[in-house]
Amino acid sequence: MRVSGTPARIVLGGASVDLWRDDDVYAAVRDRLVSHDGPPLAVSSANIDHIHHFGPHGASRSDLDFTDTSPRWVVLLDGAPLVRKAHRLTGVEWPRLAGSDLLGPLLTDAEAVGARVGFLGGTVAMQERLTAVLAHSHPGLKMAGMWAPERAELADPEGARALAHAARMAGVDLLVVGLGKPRQERWIQHHAAESGARVLLAFGASADFLAGSVSRAPEWMQRASAEWLYRLAKEPRRLARRYCLQGPPAMWRLWTDSRLVSDDETTL
Repeated sequence: MRVSGTPARIVLGGASVDLWRDDDVYAAVRDRLVSHDGPPLAVSSANIDHIHHFGPHGASRSDLDFTDTSPRWVVLLDGAPLVRKAHRLTGVEWPRLAGSDLLGPLLTDAEAVGARVGFLGGTVAMQERLTAVLAHSHPGLKMAGMWAPERAELADPEGARALAHAARMAGVDLLVVGLGKPRQERWIQHHAAESGARVLLAFGASADFLAGSVSRAPEWMQRASAEWLYRLAKEPRRLARRYCLQGPPAMWRLWTDSRLVSDDETTL
């Protein structure tokens, strides 16, 4: 999908990112949910952590093929530094498309078309809270199932495959995958087709935010691009490595390895 006068794709920190707006996302997901033809649509978000894992020096780069046709990946602009860099390269203002902002409207659309929704990731306690929240906010939403696998289950090929089979048996149309990077993208790459889902959203902690298990930064911190600092203060042991050790090299790559992509160029 192309916005007039701008490239449809850009390379940021060596990682390929699609230049979409929220309406593009909603339209693509709705179209895929009501269509029974074509490959699964997989949606991920690009931020500094994404560059660390899937940029040219990322340890998980070879685990994914963002140019593959099944699933069809769309990688959205999320992190504020990436949004600013995209603006500098294209001369166009681009929105920050965070999964935590997109999830609610996408569930509303799923409810409207009668799609069956599943959640993969998080804890049982979080999923219980999420069930209660969704019963109030989306009373007509068709829930197919929720799965809270342990890391060992995901790391085991048979265990990961069994989760995909469970989703297929439950008849999931839209699967929200919140396993954290890079596990969620890796699981989707290998098991999207097996899951039977038409749309798979690699949305990290979005379900946790929706359930109220994890609090988001105040809006003023989000506007100031300081949401990462809020999360670091809340979960220092889990996030210190991401933001303090992995983040700076990825930020450097953002500023030294970003460019426009020509119409006939294929890139990861």
